[in-house]
Amino acid sequence: MYTLLADGREETIPGAVIPHGVPVLGWERKPHGWCRGDACVPAFRAAAAETPAGVDLAAFAELLGRLAVVDPDNRVIAVGETQDLAPDEAPDFTLDGLTLSDLTGTKVALVFWASWCGCRYDLTAWDDLHRELSPNGFTVLSVSLDRDRTDAAPWIADLTHPALIDADGTVAERYNVINVPTVVWIDESGRIARPQDSMTATDTFRELNGLSSEAATAALRSWVHTGDPGLTRDSVRAHLRAPTPDERRARLHARLATWLFRQSRTASARDHLATAALLAPHDVAIRRGLMPLDGVDPFGDAYFKLRTELEASGTPIYRPLPDWS
Repeated sequence: MYTLLADGREETIPGAVIPHGVPVLGWERKPHGWCRGDACVPAFRAAAAETPAGVDLAAFAELLGRLAVVDPDNRVIAVGETQDLAPDEAPDFTLDGLTLSDLTGTKVALVFWASWCGCRYDLTAWDDLHRELSPNGFTVLSVSLDRDRTDAAPWIADLTHPALIDADGTVAERYNVINVPTVVWIDESGRIARPQDSMTATDTFRELNGLSSEAATAALRSWVHTGDPGLTRDSVRAHLRAPTPDERRARLHARLATWLFRQSRTASARDHLATAALLAPHDVAIRRGLMPLDGVDPFGDAYFKLRTELEASGTPIYRPLPDWS
C-alpha cells in the first residue's frame, strides 16, 4: 500500500499503479474515457497512462496537467495542484473550513506569513486594516505557511480576520509563494488585482527588507475605496509569477519531506529537502520554512547562511512590485 498526498488530503491507495476499476484522483473510467462530472479525458489520450496491471498514477496526473513525485522506498506519492494561476481568476482553495470563492463580492488581501518570519509581528496591523476597511467590502485573509500548526496558533489566537494555516503548502503552491511576507490582492469578481507582492503593514523590519508599509497601506486603502489597484490588467499579467516546472517539482519534494519529517523518517526527509533546494534554490518558503521540522532554528546560523548564499548569487530575498505610484 502507498500513501497519496493530493488535493490537501492524505489517503491510502493500492500502489503507484492503480488497479483497473478503481477511481484515480477522483476520475472514473467510462467506455469513452476517464470522467469526473462533465469533464472527460478521451480514451485515446488516457491510453498512455494505462498498463495491463492498472493505471500509472504519475502518468495519469500529467494528463491532467499535474505533476507527481513518487518515493518507492517510503511508499508515498505527492501529486501537485492544477496550475491555473492567471490574473483573470484567482485559484480557489478550501482551508480550515473556509473557501476563497465564498468571499466573491468582497475585495481580499491574501496575506502569506509564517511564525519563522518577522512578518508575524505585522498580523495585528493587518487585523487593524481589516477592521477599518471591512465596512467597505474588504477582508484580510491571512495564510500561515507554518508546517507545524502549533507554531502559528499563538500568533492568530486573538485576530478578528479569517486566519488560516497552510500546513501542507498547497495554497502557497497555487499562488507560487516563494517567501513571506507575500500579499496578493483579489477583487470582487475573484480576479487577481495585484499579484505576488512583498508587502508589509508595519516598518518594524524596514532596515532589513527595505519595504515601506506607509506607501503599501495607502495604496491598499485607495484600492478599497476607489477600486483602482494601481495596475492595469496587462501589468498584472506582466508581473504575475507563474511557477516553472522545477518550482512545481520542488514543492512536491517539500511536501514529501514534510510528511516524512512528521513520520520521523528524517534521513529520507532531508533527501527530498535537498532535492527541492537544488530545483528551486531561491524558494525561501521551502528552505527556511522546513527548518523547524528538522530541528533547525529558522532564525539562527542556517538562515543567515541561506541569506548569504542568495545574496552572493544575486537572488532577491524580497520581491516587491514596481513603485506604488
